[in-house]
Amino acid sequence: MDIGFIGLGNMGHAMVENMLKAGHQVRVWNRTRERAAPLAERGASIVDEPAAAFSGDAVFSMLADDAAVLDVVDAALLEHAPRGLVHVNMSTVSIALAQAQARDHAARGIHYVAAPVMGRPDVAAAAKLTIIAAGPAEAIDRVQPVFDAIGQKTWRIGSLPEHANVVKLAANFTLASAIETLGEAASLVTAHGVTVTDYLDVITSSVFPGPVYAGYGKLIAERRYEPALFKARLGLKDVRLALAAAEANSTPMPIGSLLRDNLLEVMARGEGEKDFAVLGEVAARRAGR
Repeated sequence: MDIGFIGLGNMGHAMVENMLKAGHQVRVWNRTRERAAPLAERGASIVDEPAAAFSGDAVFSMLADDAAVLDVVDAALLEHAPRGLVHVNMSTVSIALAQAQARDHAARGIHYVAAPVMGRPDVAAAAKLTIIAAGPAEAIDRVQPVFDAIGQKTWRIGSLPEHANVVKLAANFTLASAIETLGEAASLVTAHGVTVTDYLDVITSSVFPGPVYAGYGKLIAERRYEPALFKARLGLKDVRLALAAAEANSTPMPIGSLLRDNLLEVMARGEGEKDFAVLGEVAARRAGR
């Protein structure tokens, strides 16, 4: 396929590499052009403006937040994009933005698919992402070969793009909750003379197997928060988006409020660039350790 790709952070960079390995033609744009240079060596074409990427069979975007999406995908860009193009927004954005983007694209004859992903940069590099897709079924069908090149499974959540985003926000809220309880539990066992490693061996071999408890638990046990695979400031962004989605429908999320406050403490201490697992450090400090 002839693909445009916008946004070459750690996740986007890994996705494009796997698209190229699968034989797709990829035109890439990034605000910092130097970030795209290694991909050019692998066969990608670097373009000078987002409009040049917003063409072909489909365009994918992987940007940091609502503001970054709005800064790039504006009315002028959509007005000049070819009709029938499929835009796949893989960014984790608000429900309100997903709804607005779907309306704006439809008004100009452009298909809009929301497809946020689960997985950190190492998972993206291994082409093992979990893709949560929602939008017009025929549009998802068209880009499924690309999803197959970057992910291990695509979950289709229906025709409304915002449904993919609310699933992603709920998943990230659940992830943050798990990290928070891991940190608190680590402080509890430490206070009674049990090593965090022994505790993790028990729970990850029995009731809580899987990458979340094993991976983030190891970071908390080692108090190793750099280099960050997923930064705490981005975790705070996602928790805030989940709370905004909850407030819109009068859904209480008291644990979400606790997570927001704990992540604000992380930010106040200048730790926003550290890994999400730094929530364990908040728990340790409160326990006097």
